[in-house]
Amino acid sequence: LAELKVKESDRLAATAAGLHANGVKATVEGDTLIVHGTGKVAGGGTVATHLDHRIAMAFLTMGLASEKPVTVDDTAMIATSFPEFRGLMERLGAGYR
Repeated sequence: LAELKVKESDRLAATAAGLHANGVKATVEGDTLIVHGTGKVAGGGTVATHLDHRIAMAFLTMGLASEKPVTVDDTAMIATSFPEFRGLMERLGAGYR
């Protein structure tokens, strides 16, 4: 997971922060992400994407299974890398505002 720290953003830290914002206990230890799962995701939080399409898509997908909506701070960059993503998510029941 070490390479995740030097991409568009520090994806490891961004993932841990996004999980925490949505009620999931997660910690970063060196190059390892430890997630303490409970079988459900509360949601209700806002995720800072750092303009990273992978962070945005990961947390939008998590929102499909969360108890409350998951908000990401930006989705514009997704259209460049995966233009079909929004349509696919809407077909799965995702709502966009």
